Amino acid sequence: MNWRFPYFNAENNYVDWQEIENVYSWFSDMKNIPQDPIWHGEGNVMIHTKMVINALLSLQEFKQLNITEKHILFTAALMHDIEKRSTTTTEILDGKERIISPNHAKKGEFTTRIILYKNFDIPFSTREEIAKLVRYHGFPIWAIEKENVQKSLIKISLEVNTKYLEIIAKADVLGRICPDKEDLLLKIDLFKELCLENDCYGKSKKFKTDYSRYFYLNKENSFLDFVPFETSEFEVIILSALPGSGKDFFITNNFKEIPMLSLDEIRRKHKVSPTDKKKNGWVIQEGKEQAKQFLRKKKTFVFNATNLTKEMRGKWISLCKDYNAKVRIIYIEVPYKKLLNQNKNREFPIPENVLEKLISKVEIPSFEEADTIEFQINY
Repeated sequence: MNWRFPYFNAENNYVDWQEIENVYSWFSDMKNIPQDPIWHGEGNVMIHTKMVINALLSLQEFKQLNITEKHILFTAALMHDIEKRSTTTTEILDGKERIISPNHAKKGEFTTRIILYKNFDIPFSTREEIAKLVRYHGFPIWAIEKENVQKSLIKISLEVNTKYLEIIAKADVLGRICPDKEDLLLKIDLFKELCLENDCYGKSKKFKTDYSRYFYLNKENSFLDFVPFETSEFEVIILSALPGSGKDFFITNNFKEIPMLSLDEIRRKHKVSPTDKKKNGWVIQEGKEQAKQFLRKKKTFVFNATNLTKEMRGKWISLCKDYNAKVRIIYIEVPYKKLLNQNKNREFPIPENVLEKLISKVEIPSFEEADTIEFQINY
């Protein structure tokens, strides 16, 4: 699917700024968000964003991209500072008040994902590329200062196209007025050289096996070329999906012969409401006890639960790894309207306002979490 962002024509670089401001409140909000005059002498976030877009469109690297790629980078640039509106504050630095926006990129990733998921007919991979460009748009500037530069670089190459990231970072610097612009551009050039040196410029770093990738990302002092011996004798398949995404249907079609552990089944058996926090603590403990029964026997099973956040998945993965299990995460997703419809038609639907809150918490599984990550996107 060749996705296009409305109000941008990649053939002639025409941007209908007035319509973008009229239609998207998240963009019009930028007009009211100040930036520090030392680091952003151009003014508010909207002025900066427009300057970034203009710089992007003029870059030779951008001109060489295909139409779909241009729309991906345009959208990422348009949304890269989307959450300065919620994070901008002031603090005293060296005796002077400065305007700062801590964690705006991380929060921006979530906002970008939600907006694109709910309001745009966009492929999963395209949406995630944009969301991750928003998340990591500042990384090329700070990459060289990371404690383990190589590992940070490799990890990010598994999540986002580093060539796109370089282009966005360059446009972000060119689209501002600041005294250290040349130093920032030099850091971006160093980022590109590091990517080329580690064979991950414009592509994901390749590993010989899934387990060698997992091992490298999770073990200190590990080497890129090391291929560890796999000792796992069984596998735990952990599902990650919003309620109404079709987890039960997926299991029936793909893992009918494999035992299943389901937190929902435990709740229904013991008549526990999903909103009862106190009793749900017991449900989780009961789920862990049932999981241990499979793990002690080294028996492959499917864990059926929402598992929407990295922290939530991590607790179960840690338990499985204690028993030397191989872990496979399968992330399932359906379009927003289909999700709402399927939830309404479930035997046990959840309130729509609860579902909306869950959507805002979704963290897409990353390769550092488990031996294998799979995506079942039913668009």
